[in-house]
Amino acid sequence: MLGDIFFDFDRSIITPESQAQLRDNAEWMAQNKSKSLVCEGHCDERGTAEYNMALGERRAESAKESLMSLGVSGDRLSTISYGEEKPFAIGHDEAAWSQNRRVHFVEK
Repeated sequence: MLGDIFFDFDRSIITPESQAQLRDNAEWMAQNKSKSLVCEGHCDERGTAEYNMALGERRAESAKESLMSLGVSGDRLSTISYGEEKPFAIGHDEAAWSQNRRVHFVEK
């Protein structure tokens, strides 16, 4: 099953916890060879809209590159950034922000 990965504040570096989830996602891709994924980059509400769009894109690209390093073909992966526009958790504290700093994977 596909799972999201999460990021530290103002970072696009894959954490060890996220690396484990990416391995699971790569295994899922190996078992579902007809599937492709969109890596959606998301941010918390802090920062400007422009900055968060760029940060979301860096996060999505980091996830894509990691999946490719785990054997997933790049032609099965695409990226998009939603910046802060589609929060998962509503709130103005670290509990919400930590859930919004993510890459979400969508089958296409």
